[in-house]
Amino acid sequence: MSDSISDADKIRNKRLAKLGSQAPSQSFSANSAESSSRPNPLAASGTIPQSSDDSEGNNSMKTKAQVPQSSDQSISQNPFYQIGTKQATSDGPRINISSTRPKQTLPKQQHTGSSSSGSVIKAEESLEVWEDRTLRAIFRLTLNSDVTQDGFGHTLHYVASVHDDLKDQSESIMMAMPVLDQAILEAASNLGKATPLDYLLACWKRVMRQFKQLKSGKSEDPKYVIVKEARRLCMSYCIFAITMPEMFGHEVSGTNPLTSHLLVDQEDEHGVCHDFLSEAISRFPEDESIQEALVSAVEELSQRLAKLSMNADYKPYVMAMRTLVRYPTLVDALIQSPFFLPNNVPASTIEIETLLGPFFQISPLQGDVTTNYFSSPKTRDQGYIMNSQNALRLSLRTHQTDLLDIANNIIKTGKEARERMLDWFARCVNVNHKRRAIRVDQKAVSSDGFMINLTVCLDQLCEPFMDATFSKIDRIDVDYLRRNPRVDIKEETKLNADQNASDLFYSHSLPGQNNFISEIFFLTLAAHHYGSEATNTTLSQLEKDLKRMEKQIEQIEGDRHKFANNPVQLSQFERVVKKYKDQLDKGLSYKLAVQGVLLDDLTQARSMQFMRYVIVWLLRLVAPGHEYPKKALHLPLLTEQSEVFRCLPEYFLEDVVGNFKFIMRNMPQIITATQSDELVMLCITFLRSSEYIKNPYLKSGLVTILFRGIWPVPVYGRTKGILGDLLNSLPFATEHLLHSLMKFYIEVENTGAHTQFYDKFNIRYEIFQIIKCVWTNTIYRKRLSQEAKVNLDFFVHFVNLLLNDVTFVLDESLTAFVQMHDLHRELRTPSGMDPSVKAEKEEALSAAQGKAKSYMQLTNETVSMLKLFTEALAESFTMPEIVQRLADMLDYNLDAMVGPKSSQLRVENPEEYSFNPKTLLSEIVDVYLNLRSKENFVIAVARDGRSYKPANFEKATTILRRFALKSNEELVEWTRLGDKFKKAKELDDQAEEDLGEIPEEFLDPLMFTLMEDPVILPMSKTSIDRSTIRSHLLSDPNDPFNRAPLKVEDVIPDTDLKARIEAFKLEKKGKKLAEANIMDITSG
Repeated sequence: MSDSISDADKIRNKRLAKLGSQAPSQSFSANSAESSSRPNPLAASGTIPQSSDDSEGNNSMKTKAQVPQSSDQSISQNPFYQIGTKQATSDGPRINISSTRPKQTLPKQQHTGSSSSGSVIKAEESLEVWEDRTLRAIFRLTLNSDVTQDGFGHTLHYVASVHDDLKDQSESIMMAMPVLDQAILEAASNLGKATPLDYLLACWKRVMRQFKQLKSGKSEDPKYVIVKEARRLCMSYCIFAITMPEMFGHEVSGTNPLTSHLLVDQEDEHGVCHDFLSEAISRFPEDESIQEALVSAVEELSQRLAKLSMNADYKPYVMAMRTLVRYPTLVDALIQSPFFLPNNVPASTIEIETLLGPFFQISPLQGDVTTNYFSSPKTRDQGYIMNSQNALRLSLRTHQTDLLDIANNIIKTGKEARERMLDWFARCVNVNHKRRAIRVDQKAVSSDGFMINLTVCLDQLCEPFMDATFSKIDRIDVDYLRRNPRVDIKEETKLNADQNASDLFYSHSLPGQNNFISEIFFLTLAAHHYGSEATNTTLSQLEKDLKRMEKQIEQIEGDRHKFANNPVQLSQFERVVKKYKDQLDKGLSYKLAVQGVLLDDLTQARSMQFMRYVIVWLLRLVAPGHEYPKKALHLPLLTEQSEVFRCLPEYFLEDVVGNFKFIMRNMPQIITATQSDELVMLCITFLRSSEYIKNPYLKSGLVTILFRGIWPVPVYGRTKGILGDLLNSLPFATEHLLHSLMKFYIEVENTGAHTQFYDKFNIRYEIFQIIKCVWTNTIYRKRLSQEAKVNLDFFVHFVNLLLNDVTFVLDESLTAFVQMHDLHRELRTPSGMDPSVKAEKEEALSAAQGKAKSYMQLTNETVSMLKLFTEALAESFTMPEIVQRLADMLDYNLDAMVGPKSSQLRVENPEEYSFNPKTLLSEIVDVYLNLRSKENFVIAVARDGRSYKPANFEKATTILRRFALKSNEELVEWTRLGDKFKKAKELDDQAEEDLGEIPEEFLDPLMFTLMEDPVILPMSKTSIDRSTIRSHLLSDPNDPFNRAPLKVEDVIPDTDLKARIEAFKLEKKGKKLAEANIMDITSG
């Protein structure tokens, strides 16, 4: 070897020196004495142990008491000498990694005829023979060129240079420890297509089996010493094969030789077993290259997996990672890798540019996987689709279990590893805020499959602290978000605080450390928001997009006839159509795959378990003393809200609402009774104390949950849905539900959105359905009646809005039917009609039909609700500010239903529009009957100069009797009520006649009726009747004359005007009496 050593050689020498220094100090027997021409790798002199029988001819070992020392010159020429590495003297590489050790004389073993002990040397086989046989078997070596296979047919590796050296030195042609390293190197360097690591890993498996057999014996056993040293050498050469393949004549490639072996089953001779990993990891402190090699192999494992999908053979990669993270020392090395969590990695690449990303990326939602599960989706029947979705779920469940195992092992490794794992989770959610954008750019965010896997993993990590008694809920720190949180909430909308208030609140950081439970809890909430809940939104949008695409394809197909006679154009047309259909199929496949993933009972059950904990945590946060669930929750909540709650991200509640809305719509049967209790309490609490939440749509989501909870589920025998029975039995519900619903009914009148007019009707429809579900429970009606007396203004406000709705939807519905009737008649006229005019009328007819469909269903519900409430709260509906409007509305619609123009309501297929005139008439009559005992209602009907007609009541009686819509008793009451209206009308007309011409200053400026209780409006100084302004303020909180803000408490009684009105009435009454007396005298 040249005196000048290259840098590569220096590095190699350093590694060899380290490996040599790891050799045990125990001695082992040598096969032969070293000749003077061959430096002995054993540095110290000593006697060579002999076998019990040293007269076996060629197989016996010749010993020497002394070991010739090499000259200083030879040492300087051979840099490997100090670690027992011999300078190559032949064409093949010869490197000796044997440790230097003194020779000792091994005690002779007496042959007892028993081989039960591993340390007993059989009389017929010397230690040297055993050593030769064992080493050749372990490393599958041969010193005889004619012997190419062992007794089991395994190929043996002929080590020619070792044979030649032994022969040149006149030593026995036997395998022994002094020549083993040279033999291993020669064998591993001449493998043909196989790699050195292939060969050495198989040797490692064999040497470990032998080592474990001898390990139970004494450590002084010479056989144990020999095998232990062979084991050390084998591991050393395995490391060389990984880190320095050029040592074996192989070119250095860009890949890590170990990576492919990690993918092989551990039991396979080419696989990486537990013993190998344990031994390699134990050498980390002595040789950094080993750690670098293993970390590099894992990184390459991840990078290879990043190119695969669930269609490929991904399982070995996952199983390899599951195995590797069970070694804490290796995990500590992996988390230090720059590849574990690179800086500034974007959302679009985090699943392929981080160490764990590719493992979480594997999902049935990957593009080619969805088309594999659901090929030609439009042609598949429901049975095929369900089977495919079940298969998809099973595969995903198994994979998600593996992901949990990987994450859990990293977390359990230690504090630093746990922190790095939390950092990775946090980065994944923080960079994906754009997944909740109105229109998501899929190229700028992580995939649905990746984020769902992340969410499911975090859900499972929460399970240990989510017990049924909520014993650890106080460990979830409410101050987490003010103590250097991992979750980024800066740009998130808050529950009830604006951005400035939120920024100020969070600008004051708190000292201390966040505990692990808090970290996982808040990370899981964020993962749901940007993961599964974002995917729910994506699914909804995808369904709309697919419907639109189907319509587009249908429209395109309608133009096919235009190209039928032109083959070239027809071919182009076909290509365009195929392109659209392929896109549609791809979208449909993805939709079915997403449904398969999201509609997994087990996944959603875990999700609900977490959401239940979130619900209880939120209720605990707003409960006085923060003692819920240990102490019962009482409503309404405190007027003063805590800053902590006000500044929470809105998605804390939004995720709960979204999750349960999805489950209620798609799989309500999986909701358990215990989850239902807290869910109902959450909905009622924040509807009753709705001022705690700023977003009206979030509050409307609470109504939607209750509404969907009462949908019948006949398959499971639940006629009142999942929540119906609970709403009728839970004391918290019976006490607070109706008030909560009525309060939100009032509040939703103004949502602040441009769609508020339509939103309020949708929300109120759901409220009506919930009320109808519980109305049969007398507890609700009694409590409502009691509360109506206490909260009179609240109930009057509710009644006013209900009346507004009934008036509006009835008018819109009946007007639409009149328009349909007229347009149908016009379009049927035999006379020719201009095509443009006809098209215009057809368009108008279509619009009227759509209007009738949308409003009639709401009309049925509002009239039905009016019937229920007038039965229970007649007093509230006959308040002075309400009663006249109610009477006018009823008279107007009765006239429309049975009056002269009622024939205009006849349309074709009325059931198509949910229009049943007889039922509607019957319910309007019920409202009349419910209020029949209220004198002011009778007077109000009689005073309706626009729509009250006695003939309408007679006509209604005829219809009710003809179609048996009412019982005989009800018909009698209806007839009596009609007579009362007639009499009241006569008396009212007489009173008006008696008053004569009323001075304008006594007339109400809005209603033009004689004022009974005049008041002065403070800003406009206008006098108006108290009932009129109260009625106005129920719908408009402003002065009707100058639009200044006004409250009913602000009005001033106009006592002077009231006195003059009373005087006017007395004067007219006196004149009338005087005239009556004159008439009596004259007639007498």
